[in-house]
Amino acid sequence: MKNEQHKEAVNSLVRHIRDADAIVVGAASGMSAAAGFRHYYEHDKDFIDNLGEFEKKYGYRNSFDGFYYRYRTSEERWAFIARNLCMILDAEMGQPYYDLHEILKDENYYILTTNQDTQFTRVFPEEKISAIQGDWRYFQCSRRCHDELYSSVDTLQKLNKSIDENLRVPKNMIPRCPKCGAEMEPWVRSWTFLEGKKYREEYNKLNAFLKTNKNKKILFLELGVGRMTPMFIQEPFWQMTYAWPDAYYITINPRDALVPEELKQKGFAIHEDIAKVLADARKNFNEGQNESR
Repeated sequence: MKNEQHKEAVNSLVRHIRDADAIVVGAASGMSAAAGFRHYYEHDKDFIDNLGEFEKKYGYRNSFDGFYYRYRTSEERWAFIARNLCMILDAEMGQPYYDLHEILKDENYYILTTNQDTQFTRVFPEEKISAIQGDWRYFQCSRRCHDELYSSVDTLQKLNKSIDENLRVPKNMIPRCPKCGAEMEPWVRSWTFLEGKKYREEYNKLNAFLKTNKNKKILFLELGVGRMTPMFIQEPFWQMTYAWPDAYYITINPRDALVPEELKQKGFAIHEDIAKVLADARKNFNEGQNESR
């Protein structure tokens, strides 16, 4: 019975994607977890292999806690940042992202994500993505003294190679703002997050797509939004689905898939693993294309 329910859910997802004039994907941490990247909140193999030394010294058991840990010195903090971000930026492409791309490649789509791990940019064009919570590939001034971002990738690699036996980097290698001399900061949501030109551009791209397609048959497809930050993707998706006559909403999440009572006639939830659903949906698409030839 469960297999039949899964098959019907996948078939319904595929039908709605094919019928839509426009698709807005909203992806959060659950998408990363589905791709196997669980070190953000879990004590997994990636965390142990790459950050096990830091766990022994500081006691935290996932990279989220490591990023927000109160280190005694900047040399210690930047050692963690460099090791953690090199792990993220050097990670292989997650299969669910490939599957999603194959499903959407011939569709009119746009992607909104709170993920900062650059997985989407490996396979999707950047002009079709809005990363509204930042991007690990960039630094900003920690004082926000000016509105400019800087590439972080080369600096992170150099810092990672310089980490000593005490898990510190040399003080003179800590990246500093070229304007005011303050320490730089990764451009991701934190207490110093720069909501400047780049941030506004991410929202402007999304809003332009929504404005162009709001009167069409539009599908809001939510992937892996949890309970930590529903206000960035989930709640706007609910509001637009409710307000726009031809909008429809589908959420895929094994644990936190929710559909408000007001949207029961305009949406449904799939309480299953995102990776499996996308893989099977891709097969469904391929089979449909072969049959139509």
